Amino acid sequence: MKLMWFHLMPYTELPDDFRHKHPSVWVDIHSSLFDPKRAHLMYNDFMDELEYAAECGFDAICVNEHHSNGYGLMPSPNLIATALSRRTNNAMICVMGNSLALYNPPTRVAEEFAMIDCISGGRLIAGFPVGTPMDTCYAYGQNPSMLRERYLEAHDLVMKAWTEKETFSFDGRFNQQRYVNIWPRPVQQPHPPVWIPGGGSVETWRWCAEMDYVYCYLSYYGYKAGAATMKGFWDEMDRLGKDRNPYRAGFLQFVGVAESRSEAMERYAEAAEYFYGRCLHVDSRFASPPGYNTEATQRAGLESQIAQASKAAAEENGKDKLSGGTTGTTAGSRFNMVAREMADIVERGYVVVGSPKDVIEQLEHVAKTLNVGHFMLLLQYGNMSKELTKYNTKLFAEKVKPALSKLFPEWEDKWWPKPMAQSTRAALPAFQPGAIAAAE
Repeated sequence: MKLMWFHLMPYTELPDDFRHKHPSVWVDIHSSLFDPKRAHLMYNDFMDELEYAAECGFDAICVNEHHSNGYGLMPSPNLIATALSRRTNNAMICVMGNSLALYNPPTRVAEEFAMIDCISGGRLIAGFPVGTPMDTCYAYGQNPSMLRERYLEAHDLVMKAWTEKETFSFDGRFNQQRYVNIWPRPVQQPHPPVWIPGGGSVETWRWCAEMDYVYCYLSYYGYKAGAATMKGFWDEMDRLGKDRNPYRAGFLQFVGVAESRSEAMERYAEAAEYFYGRCLHVDSRFASPPGYNTEATQRAGLESQIAQASKAAAEENGKDKLSGGTTGTTAGSRFNMVAREMADIVERGYVVVGSPKDVIEQLEHVAKTLNVGHFMLLLQYGNMSKELTKYNTKLFAEKVKPALSKLFPEWEDKWWPKPMAQSTRAALPAFQPGAIAAAE
């Protein structure tokens, strides 16, 4: 099993009354809340944490793309991934990912990902999300009814740019280029492994099967809420005649490790409550614009976790922000995932906490139940301090990871990077990540 260290880079100083005084953490969050000088320290702490995770032996370090929000400060994950490629040596670099429909032309993604793959010596995992409606439709102004068509065309252009050896022209509905001939080209041939983050779309499941890509469910509401989505995915793989190789899938889980469960509850309560109370405070008017969900997905009754949670929060407040009227249903009747107190957060499985033994038992159960071979772990969340993040990271790496790494030995991970041999790669810069810890 692969254990991957994921960072969202949340803004860690949203005010205590944020959820009550501000309508949304995304799209129209007020600029007065952002302090660039404080963000300078946050960014550098976050990058130290990512480098520290690589140093601790995690199989990969992961970054992603979001815009106009206080939940994740990475409008360009490629910038972070490039720096990490230069400063790490063994961990894979997972960019989860670039929202393809937002790049004009999409060959920019092909070029930048190829650069990262070259700098890292072939360690890139290329993530291609459709993108949240907050990012794509509101922050970047894309038509939601055309978003997926634009995404699929961009994907085809990027893949052809990576694999076609000769200069070619591309004449699509959204992209017309007379000369496509990217330099540089990726180390991994024919291309880096492609992973697709999704929220449960039927079409995404089918497309991942057709293209032989990894499907990643980035659940912020834990394994209990994610079970139905992952069952749907594997049922669809069965229907399409695909094997049940657990490495076809990835799953994201929040974790807090300490010497005991009671200590873990105490250590991680503030950070977890900050994340679920402030970082996921999304106004429902931004969460599900008409045309964003496909017909098949709507017929299946599926909806993104953010959309469900934001609607539930509106109902909890006694007002449906989409209609402007009061609602007659309770939050729990629609969506049971708006816990904001630590006891409920843990009870509902949002965050797995406990001693190393507790966490091993819980995550083994999750991995086997969901049949997932790639765990993307959030060991930093909310306003968690750098000190606590490093404690969580180190304890997990030393006491939990060795046991979980032994899972699924009977399956081959065909979707993992194939880097250059260590002897053929450039040496790390003289200032090693380990010097960070030594200097503190």
